[in-house]
Amino acid sequence: MHNRDGIEIEQIKAKSIAEREGLLPGDSVFSINGHRLNDSIDFMFYRPETRLCGNEPELNMAISRKGKKIQVKLLPAEGEDIGITLRPFKIKRCTNNCIFCFVSQLPKGLRKSLYLKDEDYRMSFLYGNYITLTNLSAQDKKRIAQQRLSPLYISVHSTNKSVRNTLLGNPRAADVLKELKFFKENKIRMHAQIVLCPGYNDGKELQKTIRDLYGFYPYVSSIAVVPVGLTMHRKLELKRVEKEDALKTTEMIDSFQKRFKKKHGDPIVYGADELYIKAGLNFPALKEYGELPQIENGVGMVPLFMSQAKKTGSQISASGQKLQKKKFMTFTGISFYPYLKRFADRLFEKENIILNVVPVENAFFGKSVTVTGLLTGRDVIRTLSDRAAGYESLLMPDVVLREGTDVFLDDISKKDIETALGIKAKIIESTPGGIIKAMLEDK
Repeated sequence: MHNRDGIEIEQIKAKSIAEREGLLPGDSVFSINGHRLNDSIDFMFYRPETRLCGNEPELNMAISRKGKKIQVKLLPAEGEDIGITLRPFKIKRCTNNCIFCFVSQLPKGLRKSLYLKDEDYRMSFLYGNYITLTNLSAQDKKRIAQQRLSPLYISVHSTNKSVRNTLLGNPRAADVLKELKFFKENKIRMHAQIVLCPGYNDGKELQKTIRDLYGFYPYVSSIAVVPVGLTMHRKLELKRVEKEDALKTTEMIDSFQKRFKKKHGDPIVYGADELYIKAGLNFPALKEYGELPQIENGVGMVPLFMSQAKKTGSQISASGQKLQKKKFMTFTGISFYPYLKRFADRLFEKENIILNVVPVENAFFGKSVTVTGLLTGRDVIRTLSDRAAGYESLLMPDVVLREGTDVFLDDISKKDIETALGIKAKIIESTPGGIIKAMLEDK
């Protein structure tokens, strides 16, 4: 179905070719060089600078301005930014009722946007969001194949249709193997995730799922096994991934990795960092994670951090600054605390820099939620309220904040933190380099 209203231009970059040719915010773009547009992906696909559809020398745009249709011709130089920002498309919502859905485990009273569940292949292509493929139309699939919208990030969970549909809470969900076969035949790359739910898709079911997904290699380029996250607000009783579950699962993953590496030089299947933490095992070497295809899914984050941490001494030396007389504080979730503490101890031993790392227990979602990214401002204030005195600043990891803002999940802001704790707060990139950079810039 075509977008009858066109795609609205939200912003025009100053001194760009779009501004020079008279385009305005509020204009709607209907087509480029005769190609009708549905959304911003079509705009990227058909504009000449992408070189995906030939080398059209010019950009002919059909525009609607206050109900009047006009034609605009742009002649951008090779690689020139056209200067148009389009209004985001309306995201398709998820209609599954997954028994482990994190959104369904949220308490009442949070901002409305947190309760919205997306299931949109365009968001998967653009931003790596995971989708279940349960709402794809034939037209959607055709478009994915034609425009090579790859890679896609797919929540598989199980290749057993009955088990998967139970996990999805959707008895009408199509057979995921048939969907994956279509994408393989059309050479679409995929990254698959399995949210491990003990009693449902572990053990032999997990073994079968990994084998089935391996059958689509190399188009299924990676497989991540991630332990289910459960809050104290969940309505359904689900079993947590305990140490014994994690041990069995990492052992299985290791067995598959050895076979896959021997045959392809590629581990293909990976365990999330949380599995190794729960199992009490050392992480595989960073090189075993390849190009970290699912790092945003918590696969390889800790090994990467620890590897980067070894290089921080040279960063401090190169700056020529002295930090020995300053004291900094930061916080983290329970699961990452030992690794960040190890980094802080090394800073003190090697550079005589004081970085006090405070673990924050998640009272908002429940003690079993131990990742840093789900900490709330209330829990941070509660934990640090009597500890902030005497420090230069509080280094706040960016992962606890809503993207592009300084606001926590519970709408507590950076300013609220500063007021409550009586300390200057700095938002930092959640890497060793980000921590050191914030310290060096502290004035």
